[in-house]
Amino acid sequence: MSIRVRFAPSPTGHLHIGGLRTALFNYLFAKREGGTFILRIEDTDEERSTQESVKAIYDGLMWAGLTWDEGPMPDGTIKGPHSPYYQAQRADQGLYKKYIDDLLARGLAYKCYCTEEELEAMRKEALANHRPPRYDGRCRNLTKEEQAKLEASGRKYVIRFKMPKEGTTAFDDLIRGHVSFENKDLYDLVIQKTSGYPTYNFACVIDDHLMGMTHVIRGDDHISNTPAQIQIYKAFGWQHPIMAHLSMIHGPDGTKLSKRHGDTSVIEYKKQGFLPAALINYLALLGWSTSDSQQLFAPGELEKKFDIKGCQKSPAVFDNLKLTWMNGEYIRQMSIDALYEAAKPFLKEAAIAQGVNEEKLKNIIALEQEKYKTLKEIPGLISFFFTDKVEYEEDVIEKVLKSNDAKAALKLIETAYSALDNWTETALEEIARKTAKENGLKAGQVFHPLRAAVSGRSHGPTLFKMLEFMGKDMVLKRVGDAINYSVS
Repeated sequence: MSIRVRFAPSPTGHLHIGGLRTALFNYLFAKREGGTFILRIEDTDEERSTQESVKAIYDGLMWAGLTWDEGPMPDGTIKGPHSPYYQAQRADQGLYKKYIDDLLARGLAYKCYCTEEELEAMRKEALANHRPPRYDGRCRNLTKEEQAKLEASGRKYVIRFKMPKEGTTAFDDLIRGHVSFENKDLYDLVIQKTSGYPTYNFACVIDDHLMGMTHVIRGDDHISNTPAQIQIYKAFGWQHPIMAHLSMIHGPDGTKLSKRHGDTSVIEYKKQGFLPAALINYLALLGWSTSDSQQLFAPGELEKKFDIKGCQKSPAVFDNLKLTWMNGEYIRQMSIDALYEAAKPFLKEAAIAQGVNEEKLKNIIALEQEKYKTLKEIPGLISFFFTDKVEYEEDVIEKVLKSNDAKAALKLIETAYSALDNWTETALEEIARKTAKENGLKAGQVFHPLRAAVSGRSHGPTLFKMLEFMGKDMVLKRVGDAINYSVS
């Protein structure tokens, strides 16, 4: 069997973490099994679907590196033999209508004329009688005469699928095992809206069959849709795909993932300086693990190691702190050239280091590589190299600029460095240590004020390498400024 899986988002907003995780697991499953990963746009929600959201889906998937084998491409071209891959276009071509007409002709679907007010009254009555709030089937057995009368009065209708009222609907889920529903607890779902457009539950069945999907891997919020979809498959005499329902993603507090937990658009993570490889690595571990609980994966390793048997039933917990830690681990593994390229958009956005010699800038960025957790942090951590005037942290003002002892140490180092011609890291450290020793000071009594004077900070990169990159003129000017700083 040639494996075929799909990611089928509804373009009603940005691509979020849950959607990207679903796409990722389908992608990894296809790669591991030598199958095909398909993108299909389920845009049958006429009011909320937008082209802007479609672009956001494209952008998020492409940035994350989840390239699809079949489906619509961002440049407007199509890959694959099942075009169109937009459900709205398929609906406009009448693709779904012939299947709905077939169900109507065989008495497996019917027109429902209930108004919104009537449906709401049903819901309230059911709740008042402690029953599940679902459609009561009152239009299920209308005669042709009754239908004609309702239509003559101007009533619009939807089309509902006739669900069986007895027995069970069951399936074997790759993650959850055997799942069974009592048919008496189900209801006749709408398969065509008053607009003539199909609903999600119907269109996805038709498309999954016509596009040859062998597996459907999706979030477990779709489990409740599965029995109705299986019955639609049965109505046409089709075999339904193998199902796999992924666990939900929760926040650290155990509630459904939301914006307060960091559930934002995928592209927002890009803007915040997360690496796509780090985000993908982290998302792979939300509801899945290897037998040895591996945490970090080399390029291409996830595609080889992913096994859907490793997916868990219990909700996964999204922890932004762990994601940030993992992102820092990936940054530390980058070559300086790769880090420089990744950092450039953030440096440009922060308007620093423009026009600086590339090699010098690479060296400066590399100084703090062990400390970066996100790319967005880079401009702030190196900005003091490129400012005309140092901004002093509060503890620098208290411990250096108000301290006569610190200023005295700075005067000593100013004199020593003014006479130094060999402006290298080694020479700078040697002179600083010599100056401290000759004046009865500990090394830290010179090093700490020196760092504070040139950077305005109490912590930062390797001190003497930092001084070397700054250059003699900048260092002496900043030392002098610190000595002459007066606190009002």
